[in-house]
Amino acid sequence: MEKMSKENRAKQFMPFNALRGYYDLIKEKQRIKTDKKELSQDKADMLSYKINNLQKGMMVKIVYYNIDHYDTIEGLVSKIDSTYKTISIVKTKINIDDIYDIL
Repeated sequence: MEKMSKENRAKQFMPFNALRGYYDLIKEKQRIKTDKKELSQDKADMLSYKINNLQKGMMVKIVYYNIDHYDTIEGLVSKIDSTYKTISIVKTKINIDDIYDIL
């Protein structure tokens, strides 16, 4: 009988997930849907100031409206597109109008 390599031997003990995608679906169903919040003039001015001071390569944390809820993303600014009014954090493209706060 041929001896099994360590890599193949380890694979037989890996957990089996028969319900792939099920837990992601449950997590999505548990998400609380919210309406987009209206910004006060002071908050809008402060947010505009923060957006104007963003530069490519900066580490930021952004709270933004994503379809039906608010998400938070943290990462490096990879692109600022003033034509299409978007900011890309790593590979996530965010519409500037959807930004609620920059931390």
